[in-house]
Amino acid sequence: MSYNRRLTISCEGEHSIDCRLEAALAIIGGKWKLKIYQALAGGMPLRFSVLVKKLAGISEKTLTAQLREMEADGIIERAVYPEVPPRVEYQLTSLGVGLAPVCKALETWAEDYLVHRKA
Repeated sequence: MSYNRRLTISCEGEHSIDCRLEAALAIIGGKWKLKIYQALAGGMPLRFSVLVKKLAGISEKTLTAQLREMEADGIIERAVYPEVPPRVEYQLTSLGVGLAPVCKALETWAEDYLVHRKA
């Protein structure tokens, strides 16, 4: 059976803790999503080109795909301004801002983990 991200997020009507955790990981998982989140966590809207510069090593294609997924999941919002050239800015939604304690908890856990692994 192949992996289907949309089915994982919806849990197909199942709301067990395993399902909820899988859904959360599908939303924030991957190499770039938490890095994108951190770049946008400052609260100011950022343009695509600024995100590319802040995320050294990400391709424009990958950034576009990740931003689209995050927008579809309601974590970020995209604002398009009808200018020449068009200006597009991204910022966290209130749902995205709500991830801050989760990210802080993951950071704290990772720090403890790394200290424990060194010992």
